Amino acid sequence: MANIAVQRIKREFKEVLKSEETSKNQIKVDLVDENFTELRGEIAGPPDTPYEGGRYQLEIKIPETYPFNPPKVRFITKIWHPNISSVTGAICLDILKDQWAAAMTLRTVLLSLQALLAAAEPDDPQDAVVANQNTPKK
Repeated sequence: MANIAVQRIKREFKEVLKSEETSKNQIKVDLVDENFTELRGEIAGPPDTPYEGGRYQLEIKIPETYPFNPPKVRFITKIWHPNISSVTGAICLDILKDQWAAAMTLRTVLLSLQALLAAAEPDDPQDAVVANQNTPKK
């Protein structure tokens, strides 16, 4: 992995570990390998949602081109959500695709995924079956 990517992800990893959200048990990140190319994330289900009380595991793969390209993230924990594939765990979230900016961080990603659980985007589904069940009939 490129030196800039390693330095950046190490700094962001420490940022998450020291964050207020980690101390409140809302987000978490662990190393899977020693070269920081694969991480394991965890987010708590947001309050007042069907996900409250749940802990959701994430696979996070850091590309060599990080931070200029987003990390590859998927849910390991099976979840029923219109923007997350119930089969593969793939996520439909703009900041993990074309709206990624190099100023975004690992903490931003984890908090954005937690926010996605609180406010689904049924008009931009990853899982059409789930989206159709959650969309009111017109």
